[in-house]
Amino acid sequence: QKQPEESGGRLVQAGGSTRLSCAASARGLSRHSMAWFRQAPGKEREFVAAIKWSDRITHYAESVKGRFTISRDNATYTVYLQMNSLKPEDTAVYYCAAKTYDSRTVAYWKSYAFWGQGTQVTVSS
Repeated sequence: QKQPEESGGRLVQAGGSTRLSCAASARGLSRHSMAWFRQAPGKEREFVAAIKWSDRITHYAESVKGRFTISRDNATYTVYLQMNSLKPEDTAVYYCAAKTYDSRTVAYWKSYAFWGQGTQVTVSS
């Protein structure tokens, strides 16, 4: 598994939408989960959403349920995070991460071995 690569971060108004993309490596992907985390200035890195590649089982943080959707494209090895009804508190650097799937630790950022460089999402009020 190589380092994931995020894209799509931008400035968006509150209530708006945007979609992040993460290019993953095909190697071993069927055994992996791909996840999105975010980190705002001065705050801990926090879990946003994850998807089990093989059968698309998804996990979400309570703060984004009903607003964000994680999905994957097996043809292009890309993971997406569709973000709707954005709030100023969603402002953060968003990171894509990968690891061997384990439902017990899917939301635990320290369990992930492969990380992208991050992409900035800023939501203006």
